[in-house]
Amino acid sequence: MTQYRIRPARHDDAQMLAHIGVATFIESYTNDIDGNAMIAHCTREHAMGVYARYMENQMTAAWIAVQNKTGAPVGYALNCAPDLPVKPMRGDLELKRIYVLSKLHGRGLAADLLDAAIKHARTQNAPRLLLGTYEENHRAMAFYTKHGFETIGTRQFNVGGKIYDDIVMAKPL
Repeated sequence: MTQYRIRPARHDDAQMLAHIGVATFIESYTNDIDGNAMIAHCTREHAMGVYARYMENQMTAAWIAVQNKTGAPVGYALNCAPDLPVKPMRGDLELKRIYVLSKLHGRGLAADLLDAAIKHARTQNAPRLLLGTYEENHRAMAFYTKHGFETIGTRQFNVGGKIYDDIVMAKPL
């Protein structure tokens, strides 16, 4: 029996999404991104109100991975309307965020969250699921490639006033 379960996020999960968003972003990029820029980014992009606005949008769907015993969040994924510098196809969706606490990497939890995001995109008849990821996050790029994503472009990503290079990937559905 698994210790974790994934469930669809609801509007009242905005605070939980904000907390797991900050925790996983900081944990993921501690060695790569300037600390002050990271804090500014998390304050602006992972606030409860940001997630509440996402959850109000009909194009958004999110999932939370929680520990069975405690209900504590350990990961999440979020699909929304695309905001990427690539030529969109009508109906594209973006996997805006997908993160799992590092102590749970390699246990299939990220793959299960990705599966939920892909299934959702297919139910919406999206032709592609898009995402952006930091170009130095080789583990993430390998994970996405393993799951059928291909690089289709690049972007510059502002993290707290500092610019980082990302790649943009797409998975045809």
